[in-house]
Amino acid sequence: MVGYAAPSLDTVFHALAHPARRAILEQLARAERNLSELAAPLRMSFTAASKHVRVLERARLVRRRVVGRDHLCSVETDPLTEAGQWLADYRRVWEANFQRLDALLEEMQGRPTRPEPEHP
Repeated sequence: MVGYAAPSLDTVFHALAHPARRAILEQLARAERNLSELAAPLRMSFTAASKHVRVLERARLVRRRVVGRDHLCSVETDPLTEAGQWLADYRRVWEANFQRLDALLEEMQGRPTRPEPEHP
């Protein structure tokens, strides 16, 4: 059922709102990377990349482990799955609303309505 987004979901969407953080996640989807590797294609400093990674860590989208002087980052998929499910729930609600609107418009125009599909 669609309801108010939990604080953790709010944090995920906040983290995803910045293009640099989405780019970092794209890099990490391919392989684990250190902060310098994450910063290089974005043309940002190590410090700036670290700040973005911290936002992603707070949203549980990234896990960082320290090996010697390297900060290795990897992506965590569970929060993305939760966000995707939340969006899918809303999509179902809006699709049902649009189907009802289509049926009403067809009825108002004097056309026969299509039967609404049954939802499990």
